[in-house]
Amino acid sequence: MSAITPIEYLISERPLMVRRRVKWGECDPAGVVYTAVFADYVIAAAELFYGALFGTTPQRAKSEQSFGTPSKALSFEFVRSLRPDEEFDMTVRVAEVRTRTYVLDIAATTPQGEPVFNARLTPVCVARPERRSIDIPPAFRQALLDYQRDCGTATTSTMSSQE
Repeated sequence: MSAITPIEYLISERPLMVRRRVKWGECDPAGVVYTAVFADYVIAAAELFYGALFGTTPQRAKSEQSFGTPSKALSFEFVRSLRPDEEFDMTVRVAEVRTRTYVLDIAATTPQGEPVFNARLTPVCVARPERRSIDIPPAFRQALLDYQRDCGTATTSTMSSQE
């Protein structure tokens, strides 16, 4: 008898690595993951990232600081398809920290290290409940920079206040 693994769980926090198992319902009749589901995978990884960054649930952390993080941009490069019950790992890295936005790179691989997809997510910080863009809150900015430093990734830039 084999062990059943959870659908999604953390492997590490710095860098944040999530292992995910593809559910049958996430696949089309040909047995491969629907393209739109990959966006769900990336957003789920980002939410786990926020939770790990603040040591609480993601929405609670953002609520306590009165900001939200809707997506400004999301792009993908697909390398291979995924099928039901396949496992894959997503590693989250902070590529850039700007004035109002930041960039998360999410690289997905099989547990054996074979590339699956690369995604780039650019959230923008907004004030709750007005939903207007704001500068990244200081505590969040520092958490992003600390994570970036700890993981040895990318660059920090200061963009115009529009970003």
